[in-house]
Parts: sequence; C-alpha cells; structure tokens
Amino acid sequence: MSDENVIAADTSEFWIPERCFIRELVNDKSIPDFSLAETRVEPGVVTELHKLAVREWYVIMHGTGQMEVGDAAPRNVGPGDIVSIPAGVAQRIRNTGDADLVFQCVCLPRFTPDAYESLEIE
Repeated sequence: MSDENVIAADTSEFWIPERCFIRELVNDKSIPDFSLAETRVEPGVVTELHKLAVREWYVIMHGTGQMEVGDAAPRNVGPGDIVSIPAGVAQRIRNTGDADLVFQCVCLPRFTPDAYESLEIE
C-alpha cells in the first residue's frame, strides 16, 4: 500500500460542549462523503438538544440510554441498536445506566462544525 492511501488521524478523545466526549475516527476533507466518530456519554448525562445539517446514525456499542429524535416518543437503546437521525431533526440522548454509554456516529455527508446547531436556550 502506498503512503497516499493512508490518512493519518488523531483519534484522541476530547470533551465537547454537547456534554460528551468524542473521538474522530474518520473525518478528513479528502473523504467528503462520510465521517465516523465514537461518542462517550457519562452516567446520568443528557447531551445537548441539537440538530445537524447532515444525516446521522448512532450505533450503540456499550451501555444503555434513552434516545430522542424529533417528535417521536423517547426510545430506550442498548448495544446493537442503530438509531437513524434525519438531517435537520432535533436529537439528544440520555445515559440511563451506571456505566458509560458509547456509540459510533456515522454522518453522511461528512460532519463539519458548521453542520451543528444547538437548540437549547441559554
């Protein structure tokens, strides 16, 4: 494999104001079609109510939570569940367990900070 086929990424975990930790696994401008991140929400925490300008899927890896998407009733989620979130629809997730809630976020097209809009009143 040649070097141009490898994209170096910093996958260090970092805190974001959405009240969770993120690791960007794949998010590079040379791959505009999608991004992949891992999110960790601590027990008892509810992420910020927000919407994205891109389509998103949560793939629940560990822990339990309660997902809110748009006007639908909140839904309990756990390992193996996949949550589809249309672009422009309000969303947030609550960690309902005693351990960290960990999920992967797939965005189509690629997530960029300008795709994020907080829906919480300050």
